Amino acid sequence: MARARVIATGETNVGMKRTHNEDNYTCLDEDHLYVVADGMGGHASGEVASQMAIDTLREFFKATTADPEATWPYKMDKSRGYEENRLITSIKLANLRIYEAAQRDPKLRGMGTTAVGILVVDDGVLIAHVGDSRVYRVRGGKMEQLTEDHSLLNDYIKMKRLSEEEIANFPHKNVIVRALGMKETVKVDTQLDKPQPGDIYVLCSDGLCGPASDQEIEEIVLAEQKDMKAAASKLIERANSNGGPDNITVVLAKVIGIG
Repeated sequence: MARARVIATGETNVGMKRTHNEDNYTCLDEDHLYVVADGMGGHASGEVASQMAIDTLREFFKATTADPEATWPYKMDKSRGYEENRLITSIKLANLRIYEAAQRDPKLRGMGTTAVGILVVDDGVLIAHVGDSRVYRVRGGKMEQLTEDHSLLNDYIKMKRLSEEEIANFPHKNVIVRALGMKETVKVDTQLDKPQPGDIYVLCSDGLCGPASDQEIEEIVLAEQKDMKAAASKLIERANSNGGPDNITVVLAKVIGIG
């Protein structure tokens, strides 16, 4: 399968309740890599963690594009392909850098970040994530969530069936059970999606998919599918009009052809 051609855009916003933005994102068109990171830790440290994650991924991809023989900080997993190893390694390296920075500086202790990214490769779209930032795919007029939240709420939902009311009133919605910077090592979930022309991948922090329902996100993306920039802006507007309790970040990547 030939590589998908995509056009992408991203936008981030502080929201209505926060004083500073701890989210970051990047659209690296030349490396076919698109990432959203939602930092945590309060004060300035969440912002530091998410920026470190984005910078590390960017730097690792630039280095390995320029020199494919460059020495990697982790051994390759032989059960996975080169590009999947490359994506996982970049996230693991970001995790280690954030963890070590937090150990060195008491002011940064406890900082962390989610990371969700897509890498467009020859045989599809690789998705990698840690935390509760999400990837959705809009195809044929319908939106589907492709990632599974690494959150306490999702763990409870999987363990026992919670009613809609119990889910809505769950007291620890913001508790995530896996993030970059929490420990020295991290498990990165990956999957390969087979894209079709017209598909739109929606990467977002929970500042979007918390306040805006899946149906609202789907409706806006479908209504604005010819203009990704307008779609991103309208998604952020919707999250803010629904209260904007958190920082909001979205990256939209539309498949305009294959090969």
